[in-house]
Amino acid sequence: MLAISALSGAIVGSFLNVCIYRIPTGLSILKPASACPKCNQKIRFSDNIPIISYLILRGRCRSCNEPISWRYPLVELITAGTTAAVYMVYGVTLQGGACLVLIYLLTVITFIDVDHMIIPDKLVFLGMLTGFAALFSGANPIGWRDALLGVFVYGGFLYLAGLAGKRIFKKDAMGMGDVKLGAMMGLFLGWKMSVMSLYAAFLVASAVGLAVLVTGRLRTGDRIPFGPFLAAGTLVTLFFGEKLLKLYIRIIT
Repeated sequence: MLAISALSGAIVGSFLNVCIYRIPTGLSILKPASACPKCNQKIRFSDNIPIISYLILRGRCRSCNEPISWRYPLVELITAGTTAAVYMVYGVTLQGGACLVLIYLLTVITFIDVDHMIIPDKLVFLGMLTGFAALFSGANPIGWRDALLGVFVYGGFLYLAGLAGKRIFKKDAMGMGDVKLGAMMGLFLGWKMSVMSLYAAFLVASAVGLAVLVTGRLRTGDRIPFGPFLAAGTLVTLFFGEKLLKLYIRIIT
């Protein structure tokens, strides 16, 4: 069953690659069929098998021999791994299904934010609908009070952080897309896990920011997308949040 979960995740990842490429451009995610962005040749079914086709083709288009971005198999590996992990942690449950929808949305949002520095409202709206549906159906066991508090804690903190950053640095430090994304994730996580996710996100962002500054890949004043770090913090919280919270309580008591 674990292998089936991973395979299913890789197949979903192949579709998410289409979403990542087409949503920012306003193209339909359903048609036309996938084609090479360089030569526009339609991709054969045998060349569209997640991960495997990339390896067989050695990362090049069969028609024009131009390189295929490494991102395609990366996204498929991410979704394969996270789908298998969700199965291991949550099993085949409604809660697991809600987690998968959130993870898939965050995957698309992450790569779109990296490429275009935007977080499409339609994806956040879809996430909010899923979050409310999970609460109505009982797929999310945290309850309405905790979920709504999570919206205000996560989204509110990012909004205030943006205001503070703008006052300090005299320019926008946090986009409203990040604020809305935070509110969406807070709906899933509740207020306690929202705090945990925020802590993890800023920790990862600090480490990555310091690393790219030291290596010279980023100059002071350059903008970096924050959505991927929020997504990473939420991913850590989904799988390890309860354990980390118990560990923290044990340390301080």
